[in-house]
Amino acid sequence: MDSERLHQEDLQRLRGFRLIDDDFMNACFDENIEGTELILRIILNKPDLIVNSVRTQKVMKNLLGRDIWLDINASDSQNGEYDIEIQRSDKGADRKRARYHSSILDAHLLQPNGNFSDLPETYVIFITENDVIGGNLPIYTIDRQITNIGQPFNDGEHIIYVNGADKNSSTELGKLMHDFSCTNPDDMYYKQLADKVRYFKEDEKGVNAMCKAMEDMRNEAVERERIKNAKRMLEDGLDLEKVAEYSGLPIEKVRELSGSKGA
Repeated sequence: MDSERLHQEDLQRLRGFRLIDDDFMNACFDENIEGTELILRIILNKPDLIVNSVRTQKVMKNLLGRDIWLDINASDSQNGEYDIEIQRSDKGADRKRARYHSSILDAHLLQPNGNFSDLPETYVIFITENDVIGGNLPIYTIDRQITNIGQPFNDGEHIIYVNGADKNSSTELGKLMHDFSCTNPDDMYYKQLADKVRYFKEDEKGVNAMCKAMEDMRNEAVERERIKNAKRMLEDGLDLEKVAEYSGLPIEKVRELSGSKGA
C-alpha cells in the first residue's frame, strides 16, 4: 500500500516538473546532443555550433578542496568546453561559485605535461530562475578585461548568467526560458525540448524511468540520514551493535564508519 501511494505521489510530482528543476533537467539532457545544441546556439548566438558530447551530473574531483558536480557538461567540435548550471535558488548562483567552477574546469582540462596555451575556450553558464545579477537584462556575459586600457584579456574563460525570469516571446532566448518553465510540453516552443519532456512525462518507459529515479533519490536520502545518525551515535560512544540496530545500517557499514578493523 505504501509503495502504491508513493508511486501515485511520484506521478503527481512528475506532472509538475519543469526543465528548471535539477533532477528533471538531468534526465532530459543526459546524452541529449540535439537539446544541448539548441540551448547553446541560442545563448551564445552561434547557430552553427556543433555539440560532440553531453553528460549530466559529471563529478570533477579536487584533491585539495571541494569537488563539483556539473549539471550539464558538454564539448563542441571546436574544442570548446561547457558547464551549464540550472539554479532555482539565488544562493546557488553565487558569483564566486561560477569562478570556482571555471577554475576546476580548467584544472581538469589541462594534461599534466600540457602547455597552458592548450587550454580550450570554456563557458560556465548559469541559467537562473530569477534575475540574480539585478540588471533587468535577459543575459549577462562576463569576460576578463585589462581595465586600465579597456581591452579584453582574451584568456578564453567566459561566465554567462541567463535570466530565466525574462520570457519575452519575441526573442529566441525568451522563448527558451519560457520552455524551461513549462510543465506541459504542448505549450513549449522548441520541439527538441518538448519531445524530451513529453517522453519523461507521457511515455510509459520514460515515466517509469523518472519514477525509478525518484525512488532511488528517496533511498539515497534515507541512507544519508542513517549514516548521519550513526556517526552521531558513534561520537557518543555507543556500542557498534547498538548503532547498527538503532540506525538500520548493516554492522559492516557501522564498522566502516567507526574505523574499526575488528571482525
